[in-house]
Amino acid sequence: MKFTDGYWMLRQGIHAAYPVEVLDVTETADGGLAIHAPTQPIRHRGDLLKGPVMTVSCHSPMPDVIGVTLTHFDGEVDRGPHFGLSESDAHTQVSYDDAGGWAMLTSGSLALRVARSGPWQLDFLTADGLKPLTSSGVKAMGIMETDTGEHYLREQLDLSVGTSVYGLGERFGPLVKNGQTVDIWNADGGTATEQAYKNVPFYLTDAGYGVFVDHPGRVSLEVGSETVSRVQFSVEGQELTYYVIHGPTPKEILRKYTALTGRPALPPAWSFGLWLSTSFTTSYDEETVTSFIDGMAERDLPMSVFHFDCFWMREFNWCDFEWDPRVFPDPEGMLARLKERGLRICVWINPYIAQRSPLFAEGRDGGYLLKKPDGGVWQWDLWQPGMALVDFSNPEARAWYAGKLEALLEMGVDCFKTDFGERVPTDVAYFDGSDPERMHNYYTYLYNQTVFDVLKKHRGEGEAVVFARSATTGSQQFPVHWGGDCESTYEAMAESLRGGLSLGMSGFGYWSHDIGGFEGTPSPALFKRWTAFGLLSSHSRLHGSSSYRVPWLFDEEAVDVLRVFTKLKLRLMPYLDAVAREASAAGVPMMRSMALEFPDDPACTHLERQYMLGPDLLVAPVFNDAGDVSYYVPEGTWTHLLTGEEVQGPRWVRERHGFDSVPVLVRPGAVLPIGAVDDRPDYAYADGVTLRAYGLQPGDRVGLTVGGVDFTVVCEAATVRASAGDARRPWALEVVGGPTVRAEAGTGLIVASAELKG
Repeated sequence: MKFTDGYWMLRQGIHAAYPVEVLDVTETADGGLAIHAPTQPIRHRGDLLKGPVMTVSCHSPMPDVIGVTLTHFDGEVDRGPHFGLSESDAHTQVSYDDAGGWAMLTSGSLALRVARSGPWQLDFLTADGLKPLTSSGVKAMGIMETDTGEHYLREQLDLSVGTSVYGLGERFGPLVKNGQTVDIWNADGGTATEQAYKNVPFYLTDAGYGVFVDHPGRVSLEVGSETVSRVQFSVEGQELTYYVIHGPTPKEILRKYTALTGRPALPPAWSFGLWLSTSFTTSYDEETVTSFIDGMAERDLPMSVFHFDCFWMREFNWCDFEWDPRVFPDPEGMLARLKERGLRICVWINPYIAQRSPLFAEGRDGGYLLKKPDGGVWQWDLWQPGMALVDFSNPEARAWYAGKLEALLEMGVDCFKTDFGERVPTDVAYFDGSDPERMHNYYTYLYNQTVFDVLKKHRGEGEAVVFARSATTGSQQFPVHWGGDCESTYEAMAESLRGGLSLGMSGFGYWSHDIGGFEGTPSPALFKRWTAFGLLSSHSRLHGSSSYRVPWLFDEEAVDVLRVFTKLKLRLMPYLDAVAREASAAGVPMMRSMALEFPDDPACTHLERQYMLGPDLLVAPVFNDAGDVSYYVPEGTWTHLLTGEEVQGPRWVRERHGFDSVPVLVRPGAVLPIGAVDDRPDYAYADGVTLRAYGLQPGDRVGLTVGGVDFTVVCEAATVRASAGDARRPWALEVVGGPTVRAEAGTGLIVASAELKG
């Protein structure tokens, strides 16, 4: 929200009060600071008789993280909800510099410093005092009121020269957010606008810090826009809390942010295989489904998951969680037949209950549906006639909803596509008294948590996975998330990638998208280009709106392309498994923007049409029929995974690729484990694995874990050697590039060798 009219004036109807100095600073019982900052100079005792005064509380929930809470009136009723944040022993230290006139709070490598005299100044800097990070200066923090009675708290944090801002959820515009206005407010707006399904009030900078605004409702940000040298964020209300998180690297910032807000669960290995959907509004029955599955098998196209979208239920009954008996008269038998073929089953659900659904009366009578302030059930006709929403603030409603899903799990369903959850009204009354404005974004957290928990309960730890569209802070704990409704165009393919990279820089480890686009029907060329991108993503799903996505409906070459990239991904599973484990253990996404992986290379700052799949694979999707692609290669000698050709960086490269190819470059010095299986994603990754060492130099030593087995690869002056912690399994070593040496692999019972390649 913009409050000013240029640099000097306020907009009409806006009144502002800014802290101008510090009245006093005291240490709190929890090792923090309490600051009282009047909004007018204190010249004499008469100035102490009026306000407003800003109360600024500073604390640390964990090392390297410092929170600041701004409060005007402290008598408001706290209705919630609140993000669930972790805390640890922060080892904070409060100190005073009498000569400099400062009070300082230190937490790990981060310090907050406030000027005890002179103009208002709040600085964040490294604990050694050597590097300033950001600050809140004169007319930055403010109490903003309107003629119509609205009350906002605002903060502005400085942007130093050259600092770029990333994150704020899955946003489909430019990856670098500088110059943008962003409202953290979940909306069902597709992938082509400033609206987003997944809004996260956290931004990451390349200047050593990130900022998390701890408010689950609407947060309005002006990112170097209203004031071009500051990031401004504001919320309506009497209190605002934000946290500054020191890295210093972007990966370290994400590690600490996800330690605070929650780390992604590790999805089951089978979820990384190919998902095939019925599509959205298409007509289908068991015969149709079986024909698709038979067609995939006949064409040697490995599948892991079959997904039934919304019309597995009767029209106008969404959701009643009952199979439409007209087209699925024997659902238990059908699911058993599909599972005999080694498939996992996913079904579409949402948190809405149509009036025609038998569950409407059940939910209404049980008090499980969201109500209007007058006590009646909130309803509207958009999406489903007379639909209502499940009130997930009610524990009994959550148990009721989970019970409906349990029946499906017992029938043989393995996971759920948790669609929707964005169009949540604010003219309602929640069971637990939550503030509807704060619940608008938070609703999706409770929704997906409910579904994820029932999956964990019935499928076990490590087997739970959803395919979710909406999200907010903390939702990263319930993977996987997909990009929503995109058009079948190259432009939509590019905007989807921007959204996924942005989400990854917001703490989400796993992300997918509809291969070929959702709306419309892609051309054969677009489908094939999107297939390569889709199979080189965290998770891969064929899905559309009104048309099927089986490849033979496009052309026979589409079948070949899908086979090539599906099998490539399955052979990469030993590598992808390790990358996934890092995402869950450290909060670093599987699909990484170049700026996240190469923060010291200024050429990577704005790159948004290429990405790193884990630390060692550079992927540059092709966004045109002809196959022309331009991408940037960082420093070193990189190797095309598919051809073995070398590319020397740093430089830009222009290439032309056929439909069965895409730039996938291996990082110099990497050891890439290649699996021995290409027909399923879940197998013993260490059995028969080939370790490909790329461009190792004498003295290099690389350790990696494959399927629970630890390997070590060492490059000596004349030999590249590899050893394994478990030598009872067959494995091999290949050397690609690097010095002209011979390669030796194996210890104990197994000895394998390979000539130098490359």
